[in-house]
Amino acid sequence: MDGARRVLVAADKFKGSLTAVEVAERVTAGLRRVVPDLAVEALPVADGGDGTVAAAVAAGFERRKVRVAGPLGDEVTAAFALRDGTAVVEMAEASGLQRLPEGVLAPLTSSTYGSGELLRAALDAGARTIVFGVGGSATTDGGAGMLSALGARFLDGHGEPVAPGGGGLADVASADLSGLDPRLTDVELVLASDVDNPLTGPKGAPAVYGPQKGASPQDVETLDAALTHFAKVLAGTVTVGARAAEYAASPGAGAAGGIGFGAMLLGARFRPGIEVMLDVLGFAPALERADLVITGEGSLDEQTLHGKAPAGVASAARAAGKEVVAVCGRLALAPEVLGRAGIRRAYPLTDVEPDVAKCIADAGPILERVAERIGRDFLA
Repeated sequence: MDGARRVLVAADKFKGSLTAVEVAERVTAGLRRVVPDLAVEALPVADGGDGTVAAAVAAGFERRKVRVAGPLGDEVTAAFALRDGTAVVEMAEASGLQRLPEGVLAPLTSSTYGSGELLRAALDAGARTIVFGVGGSATTDGGAGMLSALGARFLDGHGEPVAPGGGGLADVASADLSGLDPRLTDVELVLASDVDNPLTGPKGAPAVYGPQKGASPQDVETLDAALTHFAKVLAGTVTVGARAAEYAASPGAGAAGGIGFGAMLLGARFRPGIEVMLDVLGFAPALERADLVITGEGSLDEQTLHGKAPAGVASAARAAGKEVVAVCGRLALAPEVLGRAGIRRAYPLTDVEPDVAKCIADAGPILERVAERIGRDFLA
């Protein structure tokens, strides 16, 4: 768009290279080399997965730190974001893959207990609305750990608490949700996720995402059977009953190792993560002020089109009649596919530096050079 003088940079992280905040900084620096007086507004975005709290903090939320249990029970420092009674809680902060020791995967035993502690901390801070971003989990426990941290009890046939993790759910003989934190009934809980998988079955959490967390084919079978059993036991309780089967089959139940299912038991409403985050971050007014929107993420590929941040940004921008271009580390979508998604053109780092390893190692400076190209093509 010739003559555009206000740019909105609303990109997600380049996983493993740059945070969403760093992407915005580098794009801004590159653009201003071409148009020194350019007005650039940065609004780092996330889709509910890792980086969601950071995006909220960049948008003006306060970062609150709290000590919680990591996926293996060891204590970690996690954070949530808070502003005006709205908390943004990211399950990966407590129960994400990045919280496991290097080289360690624990598909059967990792627990979401710390995610429940994070939710409790948000309640303690006075949150009336909680946006619960889920993704990047180390866990496949159906949210049982989270529920336990909030007062639920899952006992084996001897009346003892079952072992943490998805594998332990095979031993659940009774479930009691009557002790759940009563404050949950007065809070709006929004489940923000970029996936719509059910809890179990061929498209369920263990089958689709278990292998990413180190689950062998046998582990996947074990976890799927354990989660199926868990839902069946809950269906036999007075407090949950028939809703257990309904929730287990619902889109989003399988998110982050089934923590979506657990969140639904708490009364959460499922919404696509990027839609929720754009609302929370104040995207609409920022979009109104912009002439050109720059979005992006590390890899623009088929997954991008299914609820990832760039697709959400482009969809909203197109509805507002704004032109959108994208930056990325690698590009695996044809121009016509990008066009249908509302993205006029994509600028991968590999156009500047064909060596992928160098793109990852030197993503910042290369992204600045990519942004210079955007400046020359659209703004100079």
